[in-house]
Amino acid sequence: MKSLANEFFKTMEDGARKHQVAHANQYELVATGIKDEQDVARQIELVEQMIARGVQAIVLAPADSRALVAVAQRAIDAGIVVVNIDNRFDAAVLAERRIAIPFVGPDNRKGARMVGQAVAQRLSRGDPIAILEGAPNAFNGIQRKLGFEDAAATAGLQIVRAQTAHWEAQRANQVVSALVSEHPEVKAVLCANDSMALGAVAALKAAGRGKGVLVGGFDNISAVQQLVRDGQILATADQHGDQLAVYGIEYALQMLHDRKARPVDRETPVDLITADTLR
Repeated sequence: MKSLANEFFKTMEDGARKHQVAHANQYELVATGIKDEQDVARQIELVEQMIARGVQAIVLAPADSRALVAVAQRAIDAGIVVVNIDNRFDAAVLAERRIAIPFVGPDNRKGARMVGQAVAQRLSRGDPIAILEGAPNAFNGIQRKLGFEDAAATAGLQIVRAQTAHWEAQRANQVVSALVSEHPEVKAVLCANDSMALGAVAALKAAGRGKGVLVGGFDNISAVQQLVRDGQILATADQHGDQLAVYGIEYALQMLHDRKARPVDRETPVDLITADTLR
């Protein structure tokens, strides 16, 4: 997994462990992750350790869509089944290396578009908004930004700032603090994950703008659900983190059972979450 400091990946781990307990006769689970989203070298090291350990399958949520491809290829060359979840590997890098690694996960652009549309319904054409992006080297972050941009373009909203906060609440707090000072007219902040949405909410409260700026997130972690109910976060997207690793594990088991089957991508659900859906 990626950052274990992010509640989303803790939820993912819990879901995987529950699945393994229910299917203990089918597989042994080793669940691990890195300290934060930028610790790419450590994640590569963890995959290398799994290769050396002789595991039969690796279900991987890469912190970097390009940097993890080489070590994933080494795993495949060692006869290990590799399934990509959460953050899709870069298609061009996979093609360059002539490898096929199936992606099991949601349409991040669609999920972000739904959040953006929910926020846009509360705004007027021409209103200024900002986007907090994920890591610039992460495919899911790029897709979520595109989804927010889709919604903004359709509604005629003006994007006055799009800036990365690297998925982190503290960085989001800093970015939004500066944003509301430079652009006091901003009406909404669309965040590529819920950790950044939490940081945005804290910054807006500190600036006395808690009720004047709409916030959208992505992931539906438990820490934001009361804020969604209260209207402090207008909407988020649920990609069912507790099931995402399970989907990958089940596909890996299937691939181990039928080694000759051609690996194909599998799209998993993503749903809009608002105060109405949480009632």
